[in-house]
Amino acid sequence: MSDHAIAATPLTQRTITELDQVRLEKLLDAHGTPEPLGDNPALDELIDLARIVPSQAVPPQVATLNSRLQVQQLSPLGSEQEITLCWPQDADAARGAISVLSPVGTALLGLSEGDTAAWRQADGLLAQARLTRVLYQPEANGEYTR
Repeated sequence: MSDHAIAATPLTQRTITELDQVRLEKLLDAHGTPEPLGDNPALDELIDLARIVPSQAVPPQVATLNSRLQVQQLSPLGSEQEITLCWPQDADAARGAISVLSPVGTALLGLSEGDTAAWRQADGLLAQARLTRVLYQPEANGEYTR
């Protein structure tokens, strides 16, 4: 799965935790538009439109920050793989750690199992992946400050 995308496609209903919302807003405010974080209007829109819930109330099948996910590449068709949705400083595509600020990460954040993420790659082609399973979610394991 490429982490070289330029924009996520329109949002479906998303759920994010209050803590993730606050942390993401601070991250975006602190970095503005300079590289390497860049401007992320899709993430701004996600935060504005998402259903915000307390960490203790987020359903266990929702992709939150630091969740380990099983995804199936749909376009182009590919096999399933595991990725971790992480903070920019923890990103390492070779290990499957995808930044929430990347188009792929933004497209996955807040989705539920069975939902499809879509984003535009650097070459302009549409890429899609289905969230088949949340393998690990910090909140489901009682980790509310991770």
